[in-house]
Amino acid sequence: MKLGPLALTLGEPAGVGPEIIVKAWNQLRAGGPPFVVVGDFQSLAAASSAGSAILRRVISPEDAPRLFPDALPVLDIPLQAPVVAGRPSPAAAPQVVRWIETAVGLALSGAVSGLVTAPIAKAPLYAAGFKFPGHTEFLGELTAAANYDGARGPIMMLAVPGLRTTLVTIHEPISRVPALLTIERIVNAGLVTAQALRRDFGVAAPRLAVAGLNPHAGESGSLGREEIEIVGPAIRALKDLGVDASGPWPSDTLFPEETRRRYDAALCLYHDQALIPVKMLDFWGGVNVTLGLPIVRTSPDHGTAFDIAGRGVARPESLIAAIRLADEIARRRAG
Repeated sequence: MKLGPLALTLGEPAGVGPEIIVKAWNQLRAGGPPFVVVGDFQSLAAASSAGSAILRRVISPEDAPRLFPDALPVLDIPLQAPVVAGRPSPAAAPQVVRWIETAVGLALSGAVSGLVTAPIAKAPLYAAGFKFPGHTEFLGELTAAANYDGARGPIMMLAVPGLRTTLVTIHEPISRVPALLTIERIVNAGLVTAQALRRDFGVAAPRLAVAGLNPHAGESGSLGREEIEIVGPAIRALKDLGVDASGPWPSDTLFPEETRRRYDAALCLYHDQALIPVKMLDFWGGVNVTLGLPIVRTSPDHGTAFDIAGRGVARPESLIAAIRLADEIARRRAG
C-alpha cells in the first residue's frame, strides 16, 4: 500500500512553529519522511533565511514527495492580517482553526497518511471563541473519534525513549481532577492505551501500570479513598477485559528506570503526573500522540515559545521526533 505524505499544520504563526518546521524540513529533506505544510506561505518564508526560495506552493498533497528533497511543499491558506513573531493575536485564530480542519479532512480522506500539528496558543483561540480545551479535544470532535472494541478516544500519550504515559484527564485544574475520575473513564483510557500499543507501537502483549491519585497511593485509605473506590476497581475491570494492568502505583515509585522495565505505558490520572517524568527524561525530544482516533496524529511536546519566536534559536528535535513517529505509526496501520 502506497502511503501519502504527512500533513503538518503551521500552528500559532506568531510562535516558533514556522521556524521549527523549516528546520525540520532541512534535516529531513534528504531521507524523509516527506510532509506538506498546511498553513500560511508568508509566515514560513519569514522564518527561513532563504525566504520563499525554499518553498513551493502545491494544490494537492500528492505533489509533496516529488518536491520534498528540493523544496518545502506548502498548501497555502493565507492569513488575513500580518503576524509579528512573539505577539499572538486572536485575528489569526480563524486561520489556525482552518489549517487544522483542512489537514484533518486530508487525513480522513486518505490524501495524507497522518497529521502532525505544530503548537497552538490557547489564549488567542479562546479570545476568538474557540470552545475546546486544546488540540486533542478538538481533533476528537472533528473525527468523531472511532470506536475500538467499545473504547473511545481521544486519549493523550506522551512518548520518549524508555517511557510512554497516557492521561485519564488532560487540561483540567488539579482541583477538579478527583471529581472527574470515574471507574468508566479509567477503564476507557486503559482500553484505548492497550489497543494503541498493539496497533500503533507493535507491542503484542501490552502491560499497563496505573498511577494512584494520592501520596503513597492513598496509604490504604488514610491519605484518600480514590484508590480504594475508583482506581482499584478500574484496574480489576481492565484485568477482567483482558488487559494486563497493575497498580495503583504511587507516583514517586512509578518512574525510576527499574520500575519502567515492568510496563509498556503508565496510565496517569492528571496532566503533570504524566508530563513531568517525560520531560525529565527527554525535554527536547518528547512527542504527543493522540490515541483512539481514526487518523494518525502526533505533535511536539512543547508550546509556542513566544519568548524566543523570531530569534532563530528554537530547537526542532521534538517536531522531528513527532514527524518520524507519525510515519512509523502510519506504516504499521497500513501494514
